Amino acid sequence: MYRIKTFNKISPIGLQRFDAENYTVGDDVQEENGILVRSAKLHDYAFPESLLGISRAGAGVNNIPLERCSESGIAVFNTPGANANAVKELVFCAMLIGSRDIPDALTWVKEQVASGVEVANVVEKGKAAFVGPELYKKTIGIIGLGAIGSLVGNLALDLGMDVYGYDPYLSVDAALRLDRHIHVVKDLGELYKRADYITIHIHYTKETEKMIDEKAIAQMKRGVRFINLARGEIVDDDAMLAALDTGRVSVYVTDFPNNQLVPHPHVVAMPHLGASTPESEQNCAVMAVDELKDYLENGNIRNSVNLPNVSMERSGVMRLCILHRNVPQMLAGITALLSQDGVNVENLSNKSRGDYAYTIVDLGAAVPEKVVEEVRGMPNVIRVRVI
Repeated sequence: MYRIKTFNKISPIGLQRFDAENYTVGDDVQEENGILVRSAKLHDYAFPESLLGISRAGAGVNNIPLERCSESGIAVFNTPGANANAVKELVFCAMLIGSRDIPDALTWVKEQVASGVEVANVVEKGKAAFVGPELYKKTIGIIGLGAIGSLVGNLALDLGMDVYGYDPYLSVDAALRLDRHIHVVKDLGELYKRADYITIHIHYTKETEKMIDEKAIAQMKRGVRFINLARGEIVDDDAMLAALDTGRVSVYVTDFPNNQLVPHPHVVAMPHLGASTPESEQNCAVMAVDELKDYLENGNIRNSVNLPNVSMERSGVMRLCILHRNVPQMLAGITALLSQDGVNVENLSNKSRGDYAYTIVDLGAAVPEKVVEEVRGMPNVIRVRVI
C-alpha cells in the first residue's frame, strides 16, 4: 500500500486515478511515499525516509528544495504543458487589455452610472480616452519557445502578427511544434528591437532572476507592451517602473502583483490567473498523478526536474532502480555484483543529469537480498529500490 500526502487541493479527476486498493491518499497521511503539491512551500518540511517522489501539479518548482531532494534520493516531477493552453489564452487577453485599456474603460463606464450620468449619452465622447492599437500586423517577441511559447507563436500568426522567438535551449520537440513562419533568432537584442509586444515564458532560476533589467529594457522598441505570466522575479520591478515613467514601456501586464507595482497607472496586475481554469487544474492533476504512479510502481522517471529521465518497459522477474552519483565505473560495479549468482540482466537503461545518474535493471531471476544490500552499500549509491 502506497501512501500519498497532498499539500494543496488537487483536482478529484486526478486523485481518482489512484487505485483505492493500493493507495492511501490525503492531507493527513504520515510516513508518505509520495507527495502531491501545487504551490505549498516545502523548503522547511522534514521529509520522511519513506518519501520517494514529489509531483508538482504545475510547471514551476521554486517551492520545492530540489538539491535536498536529490541528495535524499527523492525524484521531483512537474507537469510541463498541462496548463499551456490556459496560459496561452491569457497571453492574448493580456495583449488586448494592454492595447485597448479595457480595465480603465470598464471602470469608467461604471463610474458614469454611479455619478448619475446617462451613460449611453456620453460613451461616444468618453471612448476617445481608451483608443489603442490592433494586434494585426504588429510584431510579437516570445522569450521561451516551450509548451506555452510555441502555442502563443502559432496563434499569433493566425491573428496576422509577425512573430519572433528566442530560446537558447530549444528542444527538437519544441522546434517541431513551431510554425515555419516564426522567426527564431539567436540574438535576444534582435527580438527586443523589433517587438511591439513581448511575452516571456521561461523558468525562474538564479540565472533568469531580474533578466528583464534596465539594460534589457533599453534595447526594446520605445512604447513596447510587456507581458509577464511566467514569474514575477524574472523582471526587475524598479527598472520596469522607471521605463513606464519614461514611456519606454507603454504597459506592463503581470500575473504577479505586489504593492510596488499595482499603484502605477500603466501596470495591469492580475492575481496569478495563468493556470486558473478547471481544465488546466484537471490536466495538471492527471499528469502529476500518472508520473508519480509510474515512478512508484515501475521506477520510471518522466518529467523530472532534478534527476535524469529514464523509463523502459518491464521485462524479467525483478527490477532494480538505482539512484547514484554520476561517477565512472558505477555500471560496471553494479552489473558485476548482480552477476555473482549467474542471474541474467535482461534489460538495462542508464542516464545521467549533472551530478546524478539513474539506472534501471531488469533481471531474469530474483537475486538474494544480500546482493541487493551489497549494491546499496556501494560507494556513491544514494538509493536502491526493488520492484
